[in-house]
Amino acid sequence: MFRFLTLTLPVAVWVVVTALPAAAQTAAPATSVNVAKTGEVQEGLAAFYGTRLNRRKTASGEAYDQNAMTAAHRTLPFGTRVRVTNTKNGRSAEVRINDRGPTQGNRIVDLSRAAAAKLGMLRAGNVPVRLEVL
Repeated sequence: MFRFLTLTLPVAVWVVVTALPAAAQTAAPATSVNVAKTGEVQEGLAAFYGTRLNRRKTASGEAYDQNAMTAAHRTLPFGTRVRVTNTKNGRSAEVRINDRGPTQGNRIVDLSRAAAAKLGMLRAGNVPVRLEVL
């Protein structure tokens, strides 16, 4: 038994020591979240969260509240305030980014139900919008 330990322990140490530099070189890449620039504008489609997601945890860790003025965006930092304007009817709402998404490639933002109601898009589902970082 002692002979087994004397042979395997140095091998285990060698494996760990040689693997450390390789692990340091293959560190996880930086996240794709960028710094929001005031006045930055994006245009595209918006949708809104369904009621079934109410009270579920968002990517920021807070619970989704369908009655709050919040939104999901792929890259804007959590806490960023954004003015969203429905380009079909001109109505706008100020929302706070608190989640990641949308998962659908053709959309740029997912809105809470309250924000969608303020924009007049509850029936339409998807509408063209303009986002402006505040």
